[in-house]
Amino acid sequence: MAVRIRLKRMGSKRNPFYRIVVADSRSPRDGRNIEQVGTYNPVSNPAEIKIDEEKALDWMKKGAKPSDTVRNLFSQQGIMKKFHEQKN
Repeated sequence: MAVRIRLKRMGSKRNPFYRIVVADSRSPRDGRNIEQVGTYNPVSNPAEIKIDEEKALDWMKKGAKPSDTVRNLFSQQGIMKKFHEQKN
């Protein structure tokens, strides 16, 4: 099973709100997920990002691959740097 860390869209029309979730790569975007890792609100100024670092790092250690957008969010929060430091 290929596991991805990706965004799940919530919110109303023209007012997006995203949950950062761990899901099977074959499931639909807003379908079943395994676990919620954080939230992302691009509408607020500045954009509001809340991520549970321990859960995110744990899932990446288990082999979950973040999507491009989630990878950028993790980089902004310094999670990718911690992950690479733990690897070495």
